[in-house]
Amino acid sequence: MILTKEQQAILDGEKGEVLAKVMKTMVMYGDAFGAEKLVPITSKYNHLVTSFGLKVMSPVYDLMQTLLDAGVASGQKFSVDPRPLDKNVPASFLQNFVFNKFMYTKQDFYEKQLAELGLLDENAFSCTCYMDEMGNKPEKGEVLSWAESSAVVYANSVLGARCNRNSGIIDIMGSIVGYVPYFGLLTDEGRRTTWIVRVNTTKKPEAQLLGSAIGMQVMEDVPYVVGLDKWLGTELDDAACSYLKDFGAATASNGAVGLYHIANLTPEAVELGESLIAEGAREYVIDDAELERVQREYPVMWKNPDATPKLCFVGCPHLSLEQLKDWTDKIEASLAANGKKKVTVPTVLTAAPKVLEAFRATEYATRLTATGVVTSYICPLMYMNNPLCKKMPVITSSNKLRTYTSARYYTDAEILSAITGGKNA
Repeated sequence: MILTKEQQAILDGEKGEVLAKVMKTMVMYGDAFGAEKLVPITSKYNHLVTSFGLKVMSPVYDLMQTLLDAGVASGQKFSVDPRPLDKNVPASFLQNFVFNKFMYTKQDFYEKQLAELGLLDENAFSCTCYMDEMGNKPEKGEVLSWAESSAVVYANSVLGARCNRNSGIIDIMGSIVGYVPYFGLLTDEGRRTTWIVRVNTTKKPEAQLLGSAIGMQVMEDVPYVVGLDKWLGTELDDAACSYLKDFGAATASNGAVGLYHIANLTPEAVELGESLIAEGAREYVIDDAELERVQREYPVMWKNPDATPKLCFVGCPHLSLEQLKDWTDKIEASLAANGKKKVTVPTVLTAAPKVLEAFRATEYATRLTATGVVTSYICPLMYMNNPLCKKMPVITSSNKLRTYTSARYYTDAEILSAITGGKNA
């Protein structure tokens, strides 16, 4: 790897042993992927994936303390993934005992370290840091050092920023030295597509289901999706961005997609069109039958497949303000149609702290509370990591949560029916 004089000086220890080790880590990371140079990070803020104070993560806390003791702070303020705990989320005495005594015992300590290292503020905990309310929305072309697969794929695809799928700790190290290795999705060539996906459905495809199908097919490659603009339009409005948020999270978790292009909609597809498609690109056609096949083949991880759901999570990744309002309208209408006043399955809608704050300022919040639904800022995945929670029959409309836990996937319509006492519940 060719380093600039400044980069070489850091590597040689001119700014201290700790910063030299951080630079060495970034150089080795780049070498592993064939990067020939490091490039400056140009975004205002960073985003870290590691937000949870698990007892077993002592090496992370030791590393963070070493950075702090050496006075090596992040070059950027940063947001971080959601907190793992919220007393408002339904949990039994034993489940809470495991959470607080065996799992997230270092949460307060770790949050203090994050604050000292450069956390934006005490509410900067969300996997959707790019929401307007959260204030960490990079511009087109900016170079990032983010981790969190759903945030990275959104930043690359919907915002047109540039970021590889970094791991935890690599994200903060890039921010500390101010450089990241130049390879993959940072390069023009790495952003070209080797798959053409044609959406030929007779109705608007479920975002999480379509993303899952594409992710499992293309894996880490870059897809160019044709036909989805028929259902989303050609403007990146709130509805389209919310859809692409959920779609992208599914491509990233059910596969390893870090960037997708939507014909006539996402920035680079609008600007460059089919010139993004590499020679010899493969093709994948998705129709109604293909989506039905994909959903049918999801494994059911429940001990009793016919069990009655005990909990429902909606919002992985976190919901937008418009999605919270939309779910409120739909839940109210479905309850009324089924002759119910409150949901029949304990239900949690999750969103970023500042999005929830904005939601509580609307009349929708009181209406949603009246239905028995709880809102929370937590990461549902961290909740499901509890072995006692893992045994519960939990339902979700998140393909990410389904992939990483024992939660069972239902479409939004199926979720709505299940939680409001519908005929198909």
